[in-house]
Amino acid sequence: MSEMITPQLVDLDLSAESKEGAARALAERMVALGRVTDLDGFLADVAAREAQMPTGLEGGIGIPHCRSAHVTTPTLAFGRSTSGIDFGAPDGPADLIFLIAAPAGADDAHLSILSTLARRLMRPDFVAALRAATTPAEAAALVAGESENPAPPATNPAPPAPNSAPPAFEERGSGGGAPGFGKGRGGESPAGQPFRVVAVTSCPTGIAHTYMAAEALTQAAQAEGIELTVETQGSAGFTKLTPETIAAADAAVFAHDVPVRERARFAGKPTVDVGVKAGINRPAELLQEARDKAARGEISTTPTPVEEAGEPQDGYGAKLRTWLMSGVSYMVPFVAAGGLLIALAFAIGGYEINTAPSVADHFVWTEAASWAALLFQTGGLAFGFLVPVLAGYIAYGMADRPGLVPGFVGGAVALTINAGFLGGLIAGLIAGGTVLAVQRLKIPTALRGIMPVVVLPLIGSAVTAFLMFLVVGKPVASLQQALTDWLSGLSGANAIILGVILGLMMCFDLGGPLNKVAYAFAIGGLATPNEGSLKVMAAVMAAGMVPPLAMALATTVRGRLFSKTERENGKAAWFLGASFISEGAIPFAAADPLRVIPASMVGGAVTGALSMAFECTLRAPHGGIFVIPLIGNPLLYLIAIAAGTATTAGLVVLLKGMRKQDESPRQQAGAAEAAPLPDPAQVTTAA
Repeated sequence: MSEMITPQLVDLDLSAESKEGAARALAERMVALGRVTDLDGFLADVAAREAQMPTGLEGGIGIPHCRSAHVTTPTLAFGRSTSGIDFGAPDGPADLIFLIAAPAGADDAHLSILSTLARRLMRPDFVAALRAATTPAEAAALVAGESENPAPPATNPAPPAPNSAPPAFEERGSGGGAPGFGKGRGGESPAGQPFRVVAVTSCPTGIAHTYMAAEALTQAAQAEGIELTVETQGSAGFTKLTPETIAAADAAVFAHDVPVRERARFAGKPTVDVGVKAGINRPAELLQEARDKAARGEISTTPTPVEEAGEPQDGYGAKLRTWLMSGVSYMVPFVAAGGLLIALAFAIGGYEINTAPSVADHFVWTEAASWAALLFQTGGLAFGFLVPVLAGYIAYGMADRPGLVPGFVGGAVALTINAGFLGGLIAGLIAGGTVLAVQRLKIPTALRGIMPVVVLPLIGSAVTAFLMFLVVGKPVASLQQALTDWLSGLSGANAIILGVILGLMMCFDLGGPLNKVAYAFAIGGLATPNEGSLKVMAAVMAAGMVPPLAMALATTVRGRLFSKTERENGKAAWFLGASFISEGAIPFAAADPLRVIPASMVGGAVTGALSMAFECTLRAPHGGIFVIPLIGNPLLYLIAIAAGTATTAGLVVLLKGMRKQDESPRQQAGAAEAAPLPDPAQVTTAA
């Protein structure tokens, strides 16, 4: 640890007023020591990590951290704020800020050391010592573990030694039947053995929150006399809990913000499933909840691996969005493969190819029409899976594997009764909801083993089919037909307004939920194509190409407004934009969202409106400029894309130019007031 932090990387009078300013001030110290090669590029990576989840913790701690290609060696900088900085913690600003910089290929040993620091931040005595430090050298020694910390409070039994490094990936909590454990709140199981819990902790980067949650749960388990085994799915690797340990556990706790790997190992266990911050902030409450679920014989009804974990206070709307995105994400490969096969078939054999006989009965090796028919019929089969896959994986996102069969059955029913894309959405929700409802029932222990593979799929399929065939299916089919007719009749101002809305949605979150909703709306129309739905598909793809193309153009014409990393990303964005990969603009949006996202939305709206006004059509669901031959009015289509790209690029250049002018006086003032560093000239140059 002493190699990661030095007195030069400590600022005990951090004057920044925002988390961005704090990260910049600490990162400049890393640049001065040659540990970060590109200040702006590294800060963009920090901002992208912060956008995933705030890094503020209760107790006045902020731990911005990331992996970055701009870091040469694992480094830790520490700052102590005099006024407090908002890092998104529920109890207010942070005064202790740790900036953790890990190289993209950091080795396990370094990451294990950083995980040790994360655990120590859970100790009040360690935090108090940092607040009392009077010199950078004293603070650096505390963080590095070279200084003796005050003795921990007597009320915290068996705390970890100050300078010891617990195993990086599997920690076993105390409580294995020691005298006095298992008293009070029912710490012992009915058989007289300690209550046993297995836990998994993980976060997007696996550097800090993963291990802090593990330490908090371990300390809470010690206090409650619970035998706890934690699996930390962190950056430095993944050592699985043994099957014997899982089998012996009475319950499981998942504190995670990325999917739990190999979650099926925990099937049949009463489960508490929360975000990683809940594991840090309220570990005792989670363990008590696990104990209560075990006492009721309750199997998990919480989000599953395909769903991003969230805090319990997340609203139903957020959960619904995640469930729907689960289905859409699994459906997209079928859309891309099937749609492009159909598009190629039309390009080779013309639109009349859809009347060709089955290639199983008639195929001539030397005829282009036969090959076109083969492509069309193969693509049609792939397209036939769209609705069942959508419904099946919505149900999977809600209820894990037991929801798959009811979801696929419901999607197949939606196709049978012509309920289409909307029917698939509703069928998936019905299937997942049915399985979740059955899981809430108290199940005899003898039946738990067959619940996921027999009982839940059986009951879920029967209920879903009944509701789709006899209750909700026909009204949804009527609504689907009305929507199809409305799209077919779109023209003039109505079509342009729809194009604006779709363009805004495609560019708001660059591959996120709103983007996927607009895209799913478009490809849903391709299942039953008509003039209106083909216009919608064209507008959606054109608008989605604008953000990365615009960023590429902006970095080309005004490169000095962008960092070296952004200029390199701009070169790749040409191809990504041309290929209809909106995510190519994410690095730019993460670094400067208040300028890039609004500008992208304006350009997307312009392109969507023009595409609709020009009455462009598209039969392929993907492909970008590579499917231009399949586009109706291709020249006007390219003009619409160019207009939106130029609009967004112009706005980004204008807004960034204004920012540079505003920041120049502040940067000069900040440089004059900055604390002396080992090589101030190097910091000035880097900034």
